[in-house]
Amino acid sequence: MYINMEFISVVEIIGTVAFAVSGALTAIEKKLDYYGIVIFSIITSVGGGIVRDVLIGKNLPSSLNNPVYMIISIFSAVLVILFYTRIIRLARVLQLFDAVGLGAFTAIGAEVAVGNGLHQPFVIITLAVLTGTGGGVIRDVFAKRIPFVFREEVYAVASIFGAILFIGIYKFVGNEAAVYACFALTLIIRLFCMKMNIHLNKVDKLYKLYKAA
Repeated sequence: MYINMEFISVVEIIGTVAFAVSGALTAIEKKLDYYGIVIFSIITSVGGGIVRDVLIGKNLPSSLNNPVYMIISIFSAVLVILFYTRIIRLARVLQLFDAVGLGAFTAIGAEVAVGNGLHQPFVIITLAVLTGTGGGVIRDVFAKRIPFVFREEVYAVASIFGAILFIGIYKFVGNEAAVYACFALTLIIRLFCMKMNIHLNKVDKLYKLYKAA
C-alpha cells in the first residue's frame, strides 16, 4: 500500500496541469480540433503512468482506476481552449510548473516500483524516468517531432539523478524520505539548468570543440 503524502499529491496535481497544458498547446500548434487538444492533454499528463502500469502488470492503470487526473487534464485542456492567448504569455510559469511535475512524477514512479516489490535499481530508475517523461515522449511522437527529452534540455537526466538518490535513501532511511528527496533533487537540477541555461551537448558540438582544441 502506497504512503499517503499530501504534499506530493499537491505537486502531482500542479504537474498534471502543467503537462496537460503543454499537450494542449502542442495540439493547438499542430492545428488539431478540440478532441485532439483534449487527447493530447491526457496523453501528456498520464501517458507515462499508463505505460508504467502496463509494464508492471497492473490489471487497470491507476489513471483509469482513479480518473481524477484525467479529469484535471480535460479541465486544463478546456481552459487552454478558452484562454489560449493569455496562457501562452505564461511560458515561464508553465516551465516552473513543468519542473515541479517532473519531480513529482519521477518520485511517484520510483515509489510505485518499490511499492510493487520491484527493488532492482535499473527497474526503479526506468519506471521513475518513464513516469516523469513518458507522456511528453508520446505527445511528441503523435505530433511527429523529435521528443523534447531527446534534445539538448537537461530533463530526463534530472529524473535519472532523482531516481538514483531515491534508491540510496530508500535503502537506508525509508520510503517517505526517499520520495521527498527524489522530488527535491529532480526539481532542483531541472530549475538550476533552466536558470543557468545548461544543456547537454550534441555530437556535432563536441566534434567542433575537439577540432578547435
